[in-house]
Amino acid sequence: MQVTLTINGEERSAEVEPRTLLVHFIRDDLDLTGTHWGCDTSNCGACVVLVDGRPVKSCTMLAATAAGHELRTVEGMEQDGVLDPVQQGFIAQHGLQCGFCTPGMLLTARALLDENPNPTDAEIREAISGQICRCTGYTNIVKAIRWAADHAPQTATATPEA
Repeated sequence: MQVTLTINGEERSAEVEPRTLLVHFIRDDLDLTGTHWGCDTSNCGACVVLVDGRPVKSCTMLAATAAGHELRTVEGMEQDGVLDPVQQGFIAQHGLQCGFCTPGMLLTARALLDENPNPTDAEIREAISGQICRCTGYTNIVKAIRWAADHAPQTATATPEA
């Protein structure tokens, strides 16, 4: 079947098997490998992408059900050479660690800040509760999201503050 959707602002189409998971469609058919396929049980959150602005674990969604929707992956966060403040915060606050969970964390954080530009640390922890960081370093991830909340997109620069 043919699946057409908008991903990172670009309309894309591909022929897929009806049973194809969205994570495989994104990685294998669209060659956007920033979305990671982690646990295959929807527990880890490494595969999170934004579907119409909401975080979705792409290993739990069929590609066919994403047809006609607007998706955003980690590749779509940087705009015109400027990193999203969430990406800058992860750099500035050392929230990256091994990096495997980072794309899902970044997109989950972006969705949180789009809905709530000034979350409390408890709200940040609740928002990322569906993400597993196997490096056990949530402290710096929370600091990174707090940093992004404190640096609105209009004040973002390509060089993060130390």
